[in-house]
Amino acid sequence: MRRHRAAYCAPHFLEFFEAQVHRAITTQRMFRPGERILVAVSGGKDSLALWEILLRRGDDATGLHVDLGIDDYSQESRERTEEFARARGARLIVVELRAEYGMDIGTLAEGSGRAPCSACGLSKRYLFNKLARDGDFTAVATGHNLDDEAAVLLGNLLHWNMDQLARQAPVLEQTHPHLVRRVKPLYRTSERESAAYALLRGIDYVIEECPHSRGARSLLHKDVLNRLEAASAGTKQAFYWGFLDRLAPVLRAGGPPPVLRPCGQCDQPTTEEVCAFCRMTARAAARQSARASSLP
Repeated sequence: MRRHRAAYCAPHFLEFFEAQVHRAITTQRMFRPGERILVAVSGGKDSLALWEILLRRGDDATGLHVDLGIDDYSQESRERTEEFARARGARLIVVELRAEYGMDIGTLAEGSGRAPCSACGLSKRYLFNKLARDGDFTAVATGHNLDDEAAVLLGNLLHWNMDQLARQAPVLEQTHPHLVRRVKPLYRTSERESAAYALLRGIDYVIEECPHSRGARSLLHKDVLNRLEAASAGTKQAFYWGFLDRLAPVLRAGGPPPVLRPCGQCDQPTTEEVCAFCRMTARAAARQSARASSLP
């Protein structure tokens, strides 16, 4: 582990990794013992490693898997998630986009004019909050790691997305009664470390990347940061942690958060009269209906 100038045997690496997650939870005050946590689980190494650690800590952690309807990829992701839950006797909630909204993520993206990754991210954020709110969970925990956060930060800086920069943090506090706190307990650990942890714990996870992610700009940002990290170990940590320590507080102090109101269609918090998810599904449904009516 070059950025730490350290090397570990298997038992001590497991101890180190879990200690990093515990430190993230406690120092950032993500949640307290006894609170009900909804863990967003994709079937990949990061989210399953996070769920494993929370269960080992004794947290009240329920998994949530969103079946995006991406053919074999979604089927395998769901199977890995369900196998993990069964082996540990953990509670798992599964939501199928096609069953709930009549469209998979590809149809939603095409029908709304969004890129697949954009439609996916919007759908997940909406469903995470909705199900957490409906289930009286205290927080939604996601498996975003140091690599993910550094790549998002680079993209936001390159395009000066000030609103997104102001909201980028390991903890997004509850700013509305219907908006559940979101936390990222893996922000101190890297993608490679998550993979090592999953391997050592015997966690069977999906290795393949989502087929819709090919060509995504986030992968380019990760590649750039990986090259910098190879040349100078610790670059990602210095980049992201430096942002959290120095720039993030300034951005958060720049003004009050946006005023949220209930969506006119689904009652979820939004800055508009109708939330982005409802607008997306409405556009996609209208296009789907228009295509069906034009068929002979």
